[in-house]
Amino acid sequence: MKKNHSLFGMPEEVIFCKNCIISNQRPNSTIEFKSKNTLNKKGIDIDEDGICSACKYNDIKNKINWDDRETKLKKLLEKYRKKNGYDVIVPSSGGKDSAYAAHILKYKYNMNPLTVTWAPHLYTEIGWKNLQNCSHIGGLDNILFTPNGRLHKKITSLAFKNLLHPFQPFIVGQRVVGPLMATKFDIPLVFYGENQAEYGNSLQENYVPTMDKKFFSNQDIEKIFLGGVSIKELMSNFKFKLNDFTPYIPPKLEELEKKKVEVHYLGYYLKWDPQECFYYASEHTGFKPNIERTEGSYSKYSSIDDKIDDFHYFTTFIKFGIGRATYDASQEIRCGKITREEGVNLVKKYDGEFPKKYFNDFLEYIDIDEDNFWKIIDTYRSPHLWELKDKKWILKKRVS
Repeated sequence: MKKNHSLFGMPEEVIFCKNCIISNQRPNSTIEFKSKNTLNKKGIDIDEDGICSACKYNDIKNKINWDDRETKLKKLLEKYRKKNGYDVIVPSSGGKDSAYAAHILKYKYNMNPLTVTWAPHLYTEIGWKNLQNCSHIGGLDNILFTPNGRLHKKITSLAFKNLLHPFQPFIVGQRVVGPLMATKFDIPLVFYGENQAEYGNSLQENYVPTMDKKFFSNQDIEKIFLGGVSIKELMSNFKFKLNDFTPYIPPKLEELEKKKVEVHYLGYYLKWDPQECFYYASEHTGFKPNIERTEGSYSKYSSIDDKIDDFHYFTTFIKFGIGRATYDASQEIRCGKITREEGVNLVKKYDGEFPKKYFNDFLEYIDIDEDNFWKIIDTYRSPHLWELKDKKWILKKRVS
């Protein structure tokens, strides 16, 4: 193996954005740092040297005619608004973003949303309280969907061991639950919050208001992988039945088209700002931040409903050198809430901090001991990012 070989196919040269502090190691993205200037059809420079695609899109976002986008939203909602019953599904964890989305659709745009929640692995006290507040204070109807606990624990454990991605089964379920409930309840409109593409995927993805239909085209149990293992293998190796996997398998595209289900992103129509979502949710749905900062970051209000959240971000730090403070600070730099200098200092102070608070809960949930936890963690340290000095792992390059 080459000395600086990248384990995950990421660029071996680590480059940080000159505007925010994200690096080109961000997974599942097309963050690029180009040297030539290229204007898109609207005359906006989208390839400025040293600037990541998330920051480029943020610049584009500031030039969008949001009044026009809101007009399009109103026209879409008018098409689906009913006199009786639910007219829109909003997947909602009870967090600030989904609470904002559901509440504003109901009380500003006169829709009647049914919020559906894919349950966290292990609820935090504040997470459970915020979900309850969405209904009791925010006035939102909710269905809490909890998948087969034995199955979910097994694939979460496998996801940690095989992918160092303990959140993968949750992400799959959260993405499926909206369209799945839409087909079950014959509610043809689904609204998620922001499109994750705006945090660093292809710029072109941000110009599409709906979820990619490719997500609904795969029904092959040999090609749907949970925890790094196909559904077919999980059935064979652990004696699960195909019916157990129903909530993880997206509805068929033909079924969605037959029932005319559309899955949209509210962030396409309304300018998305996570901190403003927090202020709105606090005022209208009783959303409460934690009383202490989140381990690995400086924030108190983002992704606080699941005890395993912290390990999702810790494992991204191990694999990609990008921890929770980097994600939080990069987003807040783009939105003008903090300066880049402040972001760099926050990352130096908090990024990669080990989440001790729920460590024992996590070990018990994935059925592993502490020694094996660290053995697995260390096998995922890519040589181009990490080096071992005096029996201590050091990240080779930090943002500056």
